[in-house]
Amino acid sequence: ECDWSSDVCSSDLDVLKREGYIWDWKEVSESAGPFAQLRLELKYGPSGERVIQHIRRVSSPGRRIYRKCADLRPVLNGMGITIISTSHGVVSDREARQKNLGGEVLCEVW
Repeated sequence: ECDWSSDVCSSDLDVLKREGYIWDWKEVSESAGPFAQLRLELKYGPSGERVIQHIRRVSSPGRRIYRKCADLRPVLNGMGITIISTSHGVVSDREARQKNLGGEVLCEVW
């Protein structure tokens, strides 16, 4: 279950799919509750290990963290990604550096 709005969650999942951390995702409308349920198809390595080892939330509602493009550093020397909310949508740190964008740092994935 995602704490953020459903648009941000779906954008985060699109970034994870583009970067190769998950196979796919879809919204499931099985429950009539107020929260949307999302079903993920996780990706696994050749020996059965999970591709996503850790997800660390950086910004929170009480403490927003913003970074300029020049301040974006690779996670684990490029083995992970940072997901950033920019004025051009939610992108990974690699895409943000290519487009020279900064924004709110949502989470780190490795």
